[in-house]
Amino acid sequence: MQVSFSTIIIDGSTGLTIVPVPTTLALDQIGAPSNDSTLSTALSDSSLATQGIISPAQLSQSDLQTAQNLANPTLEPVARANVIRTSPQSDSPSRTGGTTQFFGGNVAETLGSRTIRPTDRPNGRRPATGSLYITLQRGGRSSVMPFPTTVFTTTSVRIPPTSLKPISTGAGIGAVSSTLADSSPSGAGTDTVISISATLTDAPPTGTPTGAVSSTLAVSSTLAVSSTLAVSSTLAVSSTLAVSSTLAVSVTLADSSPSGTGTGTGTVISISAASSTLADAPPTGTSTGTSAASRTLSDTTPSGTNIFVPIATDPAPYMVGPKDGHPVPRTGIAANITKPIGTNKFYAGLFLGDQTGTVWTHPYSIQWAKGAEDIESWGMAVSHIERSQVTYGPGNPAQYYVNPIGIDSLIFSATELGSTTVLTSDSHEAFSVNANLASSAGAAPILTMPLVQGMGFVTAIYSSGTPLIQSGVFFEALSPISVKNGISKTTASLQDGTQWAIYVIPNDPKSSPKIILNDSQTVQISSGFSGIIQVAKLAGDDSAGIYDSSAGTYAVAGAVSGTILSQFTLSVTGTTTASYSLSWTKQGDTSKTLLMFALPHHVQSLDQATVAFKKNIFLQTTTKGTATGLLANSWTMIEQLPTNMSFAPYSASSGTITKLPAAAVSLIAQTAADELGEDISAQTNLDTMYFSGKALAKFAAIVYTANDLANSPDIAAAGLDKLKAAFNVFVQNHQKNRLVYDTVWKGAVSSAGYKDIGADFGGTAYNDHHFHYGYFVYTAAVIGYLDPAWLKNNQNFAWVNMLVRDFANSATNDAYYPFSRNFDWYHGHSWAKGLFESGAGKGSDADFSRAIVDEESTSEDAFASYAVKMWGKVSGNGNMEARGNLMLAIQARSFSNYFLMESTNKNQPANVIDNKVTGILFEGKVDHTTYFGTKPEYIEGIHMLPLNPSSALTRRANFVKEEWAKYFDSNRVDSVTDGWRGILMANLALIDPKTSWNFFADKGFKPEYLDGGASRTWYLAFAAGLGGVS
Repeated sequence: MQVSFSTIIIDGSTGLTIVPVPTTLALDQIGAPSNDSTLSTALSDSSLATQGIISPAQLSQSDLQTAQNLANPTLEPVARANVIRTSPQSDSPSRTGGTTQFFGGNVAETLGSRTIRPTDRPNGRRPATGSLYITLQRGGRSSVMPFPTTVFTTTSVRIPPTSLKPISTGAGIGAVSSTLADSSPSGAGTDTVISISATLTDAPPTGTPTGAVSSTLAVSSTLAVSSTLAVSSTLAVSSTLAVSSTLAVSVTLADSSPSGTGTGTGTVISISAASSTLADAPPTGTSTGTSAASRTLSDTTPSGTNIFVPIATDPAPYMVGPKDGHPVPRTGIAANITKPIGTNKFYAGLFLGDQTGTVWTHPYSIQWAKGAEDIESWGMAVSHIERSQVTYGPGNPAQYYVNPIGIDSLIFSATELGSTTVLTSDSHEAFSVNANLASSAGAAPILTMPLVQGMGFVTAIYSSGTPLIQSGVFFEALSPISVKNGISKTTASLQDGTQWAIYVIPNDPKSSPKIILNDSQTVQISSGFSGIIQVAKLAGDDSAGIYDSSAGTYAVAGAVSGTILSQFTLSVTGTTTASYSLSWTKQGDTSKTLLMFALPHHVQSLDQATVAFKKNIFLQTTTKGTATGLLANSWTMIEQLPTNMSFAPYSASSGTITKLPAAAVSLIAQTAADELGEDISAQTNLDTMYFSGKALAKFAAIVYTANDLANSPDIAAAGLDKLKAAFNVFVQNHQKNRLVYDTVWKGAVSSAGYKDIGADFGGTAYNDHHFHYGYFVYTAAVIGYLDPAWLKNNQNFAWVNMLVRDFANSATNDAYYPFSRNFDWYHGHSWAKGLFESGAGKGSDADFSRAIVDEESTSEDAFASYAVKMWGKVSGNGNMEARGNLMLAIQARSFSNYFLMESTNKNQPANVIDNKVTGILFEGKVDHTTYFGTKPEYIEGIHMLPLNPSSALTRRANFVKEEWAKYFDSNRVDSVTDGWRGILMANLALIDPKTSWNFFADKGFKPEYLDGGASRTWYLAFAAGLGGVS
């Protein structure tokens, strides 16, 4: 077996560049490494040549020169690559606003830790074909070239063509029928279905633009009666309304707008004279401006209605003008597709760069082969990776783990596809997309694949083609074909020991397509085939029968709906119960029930009715643990919402803390006066939306603290005036880099990226919009809370809603912004990376990591949801507030499952859990690092900032204790002397508020302990509220 490598050049000004060098090692000369070994000898080691492992003739002059001129002779090699550091890497901006070194002490220090070992299978089985990739990017999030790649290739003796004729047997696929019960969490007894229709309007507060339009939702209600009366009302998908009473009731659904003008009408269920009306009422509290008394915010959360209703439907405010010609083209997307496209979704690899990025649907991944050298296929490759195939980085715990890509178990192709093949995509939705392959530009697609998150089968729809099912792992055998109900089934055994069920379903059920095994790489179906072919990896004894029962139907789109079940306070934290549902549109044999895979956080929160749909079928995902198969067309999950969380400090046990000890108030008031005396305009009008937003949010928290917690309305009033003036710069679009409305991808973006796509952390290419804009939305919520008249300014209201629609839109039919750009309702968290490839190139000369989306900061993700919640609360939009609450509840669950790893974590590999945070989580890999450095305070701290009321919800106390003990206890935190010190010590307040308070209250406190988005005022209030002052 031959293993090829490249030379990597580290250039201090441009990042990383891979220079292809065809260097070859013979693994049989080195010896096959075990699973615990690593490739640790550098190509630059001249002893390799003298030992005959590498012939000097095989090396280019560049290689030989490189081997003699390593800038750091002690540098450990990167995946057997030569490393040249041409000049020191200049400092890269830290997320805290200061400057920090790029990846450790220098770039080479980090590169030196990136040793990749090959995967070796036990029992002498042939290793699978594939590649392992790791990618570096700059702090500005723009793309740079990846780490060098280790490529494993295999060959196999060809199997002579064999004609496999259909065999009718008693075994095979039965016509299995399944009935899904329509139930609610509280439903019991006999069901009676009643139809209701309702028109809902989600309108802004009085005096603001009425840009929102009404939307009509079809409601299906189930009346269930046992010892009490329960009415379960479902809107759009599964919005549930529960009414408990021992009396007969009459229920009218009404979703009132905050101004009390919007109403819902529908059929009234009249049972007796008693009646109950549910409405989304406006705030009833009055404002005291910046007086010492806090303004009262009433609970605006709706009950019994679907919370996913439009925020608004109007275009961007006139201050934010349109701009054509986005620097990232819409490759493979037809010009007549005008609907906004999700830029931060799992399918971005279909339209970025050379279109060979991987699409992770979980548990499967799909990638366009595009003439891959090993089998020269032009089809769509399907892969599933087991945990045993994962490669780990150095150290204990391992610095990273990588799921190999390019292990093409099966490939959907056709004889008509070749070098002129084009890939297009359409139907870009939040949970799904269609990938199409045509023989040439302008031709009708021969093959269409609906790619849906969680799909149980990988489905290909053929139109008058000659299907090929190819394999880069090689076929070992096909089972005899069984035919039943028009479905031909065979099971393919691959040479890596895996088995895959293959279902061939022609449109004409009377036809009987032939299935021919041409050789070890190719299965061919009869020419002129129109119909579907589905594949699924067998997993356990029960999986074959489960697949049989669902074969022939497939999901083409998904949807989410949500409902507030109750507004009754369950605890001091003000928790209320909500349900949200994921449902799918299906095609094919729609009489059958879908098989879909749920992630661990879904399974934890399933309602009792949905639990019954779980099946004994489990498949590993790449970075989200083990997926569980559910035979159901929809799922419903239950969460507890932090409805009582507001602007003040919050804890899981005490709820919101609005009264601080008298001993703390005086110091907090004086500190607020000092910090509000700073030049707010100078600190906020910067050349990036990210740092500007952080600074605005910092001053907003100070103003709030002074007014509500420190009883200092005069101090707050003066600061509020300056804050409003600074914020108005952005509303009027007079900041250094103005916003524009991008007419290509459709969204509000920084104008800076039209000259430098990496400017403003890549915001023009939709990087980090929830991070950037969340700070502005929070600031607006504070201003509107303290000055309700500010909300009545149409420009202010419309501009803030524009930001929310850009990153957290609630409508799937919005003509100007995609639905939920950042938050992924399947994964339960947001994706930060936008329209950036993780590299460039194709094939062995310049392979790259195809981890299209990633998330680096869970805390800023949660803060964006918190900002949406608070803006909804202040502006009177109860549906928006409810969505923010629901997102926070889901994030708290998903973070603890996948990102913030306690010792009991079951989803991440055991040898990475002690890292405590995953670092950067991609869909195909996890790397315990950041985009701006590798110090522990960076990696852990980026998942802490900004410390805010939601921190206590999303960062569980036990996790914080374990993390602190791992990195910062025993005075180790004292070695951190910059802005990260304040972040760490504020985070400590979650478990040790007294030590945190003493640190910030110390007379010798140093301002350099504060980063650009933090204040001593808020940190003091945060620690005091959590119990830091006796």
